[in-house]
Amino acid sequence: MQTTLLLCALAAAPAPEAQQLAAKVQAAYERTRDLEARFVQTYTYAAFGRSQVSRGTLEVKKPGKMRWDYQEPAHKTVVVNGSRLVQYEPEVNQAYVDDHFDATAMSAAVTFLLGKGSLEKEFEPSIGERGELVLVPRRPDGRVARIALGVDAAGDVTSTRVVDEGGNVNEVRFEGARRNVGLKDSRFELKLPADVRRVAAPGR
Repeated sequence: MQTTLLLCALAAAPAPEAQQLAAKVQAAYERTRDLEARFVQTYTYAAFGRSQVSRGTLEVKKPGKMRWDYQEPAHKTVVVNGSRLVQYEPEVNQAYVDDHFDATAMSAAVTFLLGKGSLEKEFEPSIGERGELVLVPRRPDGRVARIALGVDAAGDVTSTRVVDEGGNVNEVRFEGARRNVGLKDSRFELKLPADVRRVAAPGR
């Protein structure tokens, strides 16, 4: 019986290579004060069997600042600055503003870019077939069934692939990333037009 329990424990333990890669990724982003990159996002809807591809730029600055500027298929800017979230769609001149935004509502695949959370504490790591870092939440999370991170030799994430409990897939590839470039705080202060139409969040 003791032998069986020991074998089960060994089988459940993450491989040292996976733990080392997760630690390398964590360390790389703990050294990152800010970053900017181009991105290509592909969101696949499981229920409809279709995908939407978006392109734009991402800027991140610690602590707690993030800006996504979508250029395709439609212009949209999403800014997180501490507890404030602003989503602005200039083509229809409408915006959603949340002054009590809880960043923990975001997937850990994103929040670790902000310097929050611990991959080791929050996920069980393993190595995928293509060498990617696969992360499964240690606690059930309806937003995330598993995450796959593409990682380069320096420990920087080159892509994220998040699968939720419904089977929807959100994949983001980063290109031309630059780190510690000295981004200004003003990049995360989005001034809306006076005549902008404010809308409620979905489900409210």
